[in-house]
Amino acid sequence: MAQAEAFEMRKARAGEASPEMPSFRPGDTVKIAVRVIEGEKERIQNFQGVVIARRGSGMNETFRVRKISNGVGVERIFPIHSPIIQSLQVLKEGHVRRAKLYYLRGMSEKKIRQKLS
Repeated sequence: MAQAEAFEMRKARAGEASPEMPSFRPGDTVKIAVRVIEGEKERIQNFQGVVIARRGSGMNETFRVRKISNGVGVERIFPIHSPIIQSLQVLKEGHVRRAKLYYLRGMSEKKIRQKLS
């Protein structure tokens, strides 16, 4: 097991994984530039939303981001050390008292803004 973690850490240091991530917590609004490959073309797609959870540790750590697009809630899970993440910006820090914000799923966009400020 230790050999696998050491291999993953060497791979991350070699630049095959994403660059250094800024510090962020659940409740923060983030903008993630994701590298999308469609056929032979490659482009950058932005995904902006609220971090509702972080889980795992080390190379296996992931975070879940939720946004509302055309009135429909969209959630996406990103590995922190993923090579598809081009960049991550923390746009706004949220002030919450929970580690998992799954209760935001049942709220409207306006109520979520009020809850996070």
